[in-house]
Amino acid sequence: MTMHALKALNERVAAVNDVLNATSLLTWDSRTMMPSGGAETRGQQIATLTRIARDLLLAPETEAALDAAEKGIESLPEDAPERSMVAQTRAAFIHHSRIPASLIQERAALRTVAQSAWIKARATSDFASYVPYLEKTVELSRAYADAIGWEEHPYDAMVSIYEPGETAASLRQLFTGLRIGLKFILDQARAKPAPRSDFLFRDFPEDGQRAFGLRIAEAMTYDFGRGRLDTTVHPFEVSFTRNDVRITTRYTRNYLPASVFGTAHEVGHGLYEQGVDPAYTRTTLATDLIGLYAVGGTSFGAHESQSRLWENHVARSLTFWRLHFPALQEQFPDQLGDVTAEEFYRAVTRVEPGFIRVEADELTYDFHIMLRAEIEAALMDGSLKVNELPEAWNAAIKRDLGLDVPDAARGVLQDVHWSTGYIGSFPTYTVGNVMGAQVMAALRAEGPGLDDALAAGDYAPLADALRDKVWQHGRRFTREELLHRVTGRGLDPEPYLAYLHEKYVG
Repeated sequence: MTMHALKALNERVAAVNDVLNATSLLTWDSRTMMPSGGAETRGQQIATLTRIARDLLLAPETEAALDAAEKGIESLPEDAPERSMVAQTRAAFIHHSRIPASLIQERAALRTVAQSAWIKARATSDFASYVPYLEKTVELSRAYADAIGWEEHPYDAMVSIYEPGETAASLRQLFTGLRIGLKFILDQARAKPAPRSDFLFRDFPEDGQRAFGLRIAEAMTYDFGRGRLDTTVHPFEVSFTRNDVRITTRYTRNYLPASVFGTAHEVGHGLYEQGVDPAYTRTTLATDLIGLYAVGGTSFGAHESQSRLWENHVARSLTFWRLHFPALQEQFPDQLGDVTAEEFYRAVTRVEPGFIRVEADELTYDFHIMLRAEIEAALMDGSLKVNELPEAWNAAIKRDLGLDVPDAARGVLQDVHWSTGYIGSFPTYTVGNVMGAQVMAALRAEGPGLDDALAAGDYAPLADALRDKVWQHGRRFTREELLHRVTGRGLDPEPYLAYLHEKYVG
């Protein structure tokens, strides 16, 4: 009876997963290949598929299969993955039962249209043209939060979609401690002489950047037999089952690090998805049934922990550049012929507050995230209006980084997240930084073998360890459960601050 009930439930979830993967494919195309004129109809297509996925989840047949599965798993061990499958499906069923279908579809339809409007607004630094779309996004997000339900702050409901367990209050506590620790390290690092970095801004043709990006992605064990690398405005990763995991990057001809570290970042996301246990394909443990995304990672923060780990702990290390700089120099002999590996490393790890989050150094990156979370919470509770956003943004940048924002493109319009309805997702980047450092510290504590392999340019041992401890589990364990399994404790910023202090202060 148990296996029959689970099989029936998994068949229902598999259909939901199939529809969500089709939605993801349309989304990938809209961000990489689709002509701009297709935005409105593409939004409608995605909205229809999103509604179909929700309808499949809430269908009487799914509820009957879920009821039977809950009875059928009672005899299974407490840590059986089937228990997680059933519990997560029930939680998603309850979640979506609270939300009107019209609201789901309206949010989905807005995403593609709002994203197209954002792209145009960003290109011309015209925030006013984007205001109506963002106002609608905030309005629908508030309605969504009210439907889900919240007690202390409407932001709690939105954050829970991406990082279950976190709230406005818990994030405020985490960020308060981080601000103090980061500011202390930042002040000491900025007191050091600035390294040479002029060569990063020379002319680097896109073909050469792409060739080097492919090289490091392969070295990091990203499987191009189950993936590909494409170009987009804002880099992202998307998976259509474990055997089709795609990454994107962007190429800036006069700033080389954007594509190098953007590619390494998305490789980390891609490795997580490619590393999920194949047995979980098309099941709840490879599907975010609450967010309605075909995602294998257990939370956005857990996903970011892997991308930031590969971007910063691996690709932004001196060891990495001693190994790979000769290949980069060979790709760009005229631009980098007068540069050493050590000079390149010092340049790409220089501490220099800037306007753009995705180009920020490690010490200032989290300030970008924390101010966005602060703004999101204010938008959700109504204490900040959308038309007041540029002023609030610019003031926060001045407060935290001492910079005067020159235009909206380098300010409030720089990120894609709000145009896609992702209010509540920004805090997961800092959660990912903290978790990534915590996991890496635990792996290093097991012995010198990992660092020996990294020094030799062998990234398979790191990938194998992460696959065993994190990736393969998909959504089976929560973020906190994963952290306890790997590090013996819950989310802890101390390893992150220790890593940054050693790297930037010594």
